Amino acid sequence: MIEAERFVPEPRKDTGHGRSPFERDRARVLHSAAFRRLAAKTQVHTAGSDDFLRTRLTHSLEVAQIAREMGARLGCDPDVVDVAGLAHDLGHPPFGHNGEDALDAVARECGGFEGNAQTLRVLTRLEAKVDGAGLNLTRASLDATCKYPWPRRPGRRKFGVYADDAEIFAWVRAGVAGEERCLEAQVMDWADDVAYSVHDVEDGVHGGYIALGRLLVDADERAALCADVSAAYSAETPGDLAEVLTGLLADPALAPLAGYDGSYRAQAALKGATSVQIGRFVASAVEATKEASGDGPLRRYDADLVVPRLIRAQCALLKGMALRYVMRREGAEMWYERQREILADLVRALAARAPDGLDPIFAPLWKAAPDDPSRLRVVIDQVASLTDPAAVAWHQRLTGG
Repeated sequence: MIEAERFVPEPRKDTGHGRSPFERDRARVLHSAAFRRLAAKTQVHTAGSDDFLRTRLTHSLEVAQIAREMGARLGCDPDVVDVAGLAHDLGHPPFGHNGEDALDAVARECGGFEGNAQTLRVLTRLEAKVDGAGLNLTRASLDATCKYPWPRRPGRRKFGVYADDAEIFAWVRAGVAGEERCLEAQVMDWADDVAYSVHDVEDGVHGGYIALGRLLVDADERAALCADVSAAYSAETPGDLAEVLTGLLADPALAPLAGYDGSYRAQAALKGATSVQIGRFVASAVEATKEASGDGPLRRYDADLVVPRLIRAQCALLKGMALRYVMRREGAEMWYERQREILADLVRALAARAPDGLDPIFAPLWKAAPDDPSRLRVVIDQVASLTDPAAVAWHQRLTGG
């Protein structure tokens, strides 16, 4: 079975428990150091700033749960979509998307930086399990993590593979036409959108950053939000989004949140709204996909995930609330600028001192690198692996800043 093949063949494990290859993949991701480090990496709020708020680890667990349920309802192997959900953010650096932008800026000489391309690199090269193959996951599980199955190209911000990982990428994508994505990757991608849109709003409401009551009474603010969403997350016009926003704010599940005060009853209402939104977003995609492709079972390249236009617009509006009121909140840019400085300084300091200062897993890779761009890539790998607190501590130790 080609989808269960591993890049480096392994002897068959007969443990008496009858685990499938994909169950073994799931265990490998869960037990990996890269997965544990997600506990101290930023989702939206800086990791450790509030015990209520999500980190990359809790986000990944939630994506995996949503993807597993949705995939199972469509007929996908539940462990394959679970692996994709658990692993999809393993390549994210410290400080979330802000850190991703910072590393991309200093990694131009070696092809830039992108969290999804880094995820493939972590899974297939950097995480210690099988020499020369990282975790040595099956082809199906790796393919399911490929959210953007193409190299860097002009005009496209997102990509999924660096040039020096082309060999393993070609093996993963053997027999696949062009940039087509398997159904499991599409399920993971939508689960990711659902999780961070709904949960970031939940965190924002609880933290006092998102005031739904203001949106209910302020037409100018609703228009500004719709303009932000149209520019960042949606192909819909601000006018079309305004109609969708009106319907979304009228949802009975969201109405009790207008006066959120953090009490037990308010938190229960907030959790109820989260559950309703996730259930609606998942069910709509499952129903629309089955309507288009049949009851299945659907898996791999049997079908494309269909997300209704209204549902996709509602999801985009929730993402826009987190963008406008949390990520772009007053005073946040100063901290974001500091985060970018920390990572850029770290790359420069380590590049000047390497291999000294690199972790034992990265120092030999730096020594074996054939040229300066390859050595820079190893330094980028080192910095990207750090948690938020570790990045700050390393910066203090290496630069005194």
